[in-house]
Order: sequence, then structure tokens, then C-alpha cells
Amino acid sequence: MKLTIERAVLLTALSHVQSVVERRNTIPILSNVLLETEGDKLALTATDLDIAVVEKLAAKVSKPGSTTVAAHTFYDIVRKLPDGSEVELTHSAGDQRLELRAGRSSFKLSCLPKEDFPVMAPGELPNSFPLPAEQLRRLVDKTRFAISTEETRYYLNGIYLHAASSAGVPMLRAVATDGHRLARVETPIPAGATGMPGVIVPRKTVTELRKLLDGASADVRIELSDTKIRFAFGDLVLVSKLIDGSFPEYERVIPRDNDKVMEVDSKAFSAAVDRVATISTEKSRAVKLTLKPEGLELSATSPDQGSATEQLTISYSAAPIEVGYNSRYLLDIASQIEGENARFLLADALAPTIVRDPADDGALYVLMPMRV
Repeated sequence: MKLTIERAVLLTALSHVQSVVERRNTIPILSNVLLETEGDKLALTATDLDIAVVEKLAAKVSKPGSTTVAAHTFYDIVRKLPDGSEVELTHSAGDQRLELRAGRSSFKLSCLPKEDFPVMAPGELPNSFPLPAEQLRRLVDKTRFAISTEETRYYLNGIYLHAASSAGVPMLRAVATDGHRLARVETPIPAGATGMPGVIVPRKTVTELRKLLDGASADVRIELSDTKIRFAFGDLVLVSKLIDGSFPEYERVIPRDNDKVMEVDSKAFSAAVDRVATISTEKSRAVKLTLKPEGLELSATSPDQGSATEQLTISYSAAPIEVGYNSRYLLDIASQIEGENARFLLADALAPTIVRDPADDGALYVLMPMRV
């Protein structure tokens, strides 16, 4: 194999694929990235056996071939090369070294045979539909903060993607919850997605997908089965296993009769919660909200730190109510609000609270209160 490629192009692709590779691997080949020439392109592949990312990039290929090389080392070298440099890669069949040259720099990197590199076949993917990259970014961004990190409840360790109906209109819906808060975001369902099975996309896949979506502007082709999902856009493909489990019936925890409505400036509210929470204990991070028609009072107390209060102007006409929340969860939800105001719908101090964004009808958040 012999080829030359622009450093910037190679660096971008390596930044995409190398993050899939775990830093500590008991299987040496999984620390490597696969380099394969395909016509006038170089294909880079990385996998951890649950996710595989493949990216193809334009290169001047003078001799076709393939090999594998340590992903993080390769990435670090290319990252440190001068801007604008051309990278030359040379590897002879049977050789255990890949030679990398750029300007006056020269490296010889250890290789492992291509034959040892695991192939992650997607298998049959009967459901296929396009989704604008912007819409997929929105579904991911507004739900991923609520993904559970509790490994024992593995079926909550991802985003539940499924077809649903909202007021009789078919929707593609993404849901995530950790038992303390829930995020439900939907978008009009694209052609081809109505018959899809409900699938749970794992947390790591969501993280890698979001990185790849940064540079995407066109449609993303999504293909899936009960066990695998494939995202393809441009010269990038991500294939992942899905979580084998049943997502809970989340609709049952979304209250229907919360009749106390508060509207508050979202930025002022976030800043006030953040300030008051400085005093709350590290363990509970509790902040109390006292709602009255004349205004909102946020307060926090700590046996060690003291106390804090702050007043905010709100729109609220129901009976006074006091309710406590974990401030971090409150801030996570408030940060998703794009409009000027956030709308809180409450029933009492112990019932789940709904948070809506008047600027985005397709997003709904549920937050469990806590005793303070």
C-alpha cells in the first residue's frame, strides 16, 4: 500500500473513528484502526465489537493495500504534524511496519494483520428511512442528558427511538429517562419509518453519533432491525448493536392533570438556580421553589454552608405551592429551553412536574420533585 493524503482530511476522519476505540483493550487488534484502499479512496474503520465507524476519504493511491495500526498513536502523530502538510503512508505486504512521512518527519508504526480485524456485519436491516441531520441532532441533544448511567437498569442506558402518535399525527419520538427526569422529543415521522420497531440506542452510540453529526448538513439514512442500527451520511457510516431489553411504559409517568402553571424567563431562572444551589449540600443538591402569584422564591439551606434565597418575577395565578428539586436536574432541563420562557406545570409538592418549551411544541420534560 502506498498513498498520499492531506493531513487535515486524515485528521478529521481519525478524530471520528479513534474515539470508538477504548483506551484499555485486552484484545490488541481492537486498539487498531483498519486502513484499506478502495479505488482512489482510503477507508478507515474502528470498532469495539458493539459499534463500528467507517469513513472514506479522498487520497492519491499509487499502490492499493490494507493494514491495521494503533488508533490513538496514529491520531496523535497526525494531530501534531504541521498544518497543510501532505502525509505519505507506505506499507509492504507481510511487513510489520507502516511508514508515515510528512515533510521532514518520519515514523514507523507497528502493524497487525488485516485478517485479524473483526468485521461487524450489520445483517438484514429491513427498516430504512431518511432523516435530516438537523432533526436527528435535535432528537439527540434534547434527550441524551436524561440517559441513565445505572448499569443495573441497562434498558435505560440509551435513547428509545420509536414511531408514535401525537394528537393523531404520526411522529418519530426519542425518549430517555433515568427515573428522576424524563425527556420526550418528537418530529414528524419520515417516509419509511412508520413500521419501525421501537429500539434502544446505547449511550456510547449516541455520544459517537452526536460527534459525527457536527459536520453533517444533508439527510442521514437510518436503517435498523431489532438488534442493529446503521446511520449513513456522506462518506461516514456508523453501525451499532442495540440494547436488548424493553423500555418502560414512559407515558404512565407523564401526568395529565397538572393545573398549576408557572412561566418564567428561562435564562434568569437558570442563573438563579445555579447561584442558589451553590449553598446546597453536595449530596442532595436540593433547591426549594416557593410559587406565589406575586413571585417565585428560590432557596437552599445547608447545615455547613448556611442559606441562600433569590426572588424572580413569574407569571403564576394558582394557589401558593412549595416544591423541591435536585438543582442539577433542574438546570439540565432548563438548558434545553430554546424560547425566552420556560413553562412549568405542577399539581402538588410530590407529583411529577412537566416542563415545556413554548418555542418547541415537540419537546416535553418530566421532573420528579424531592422532599426538602
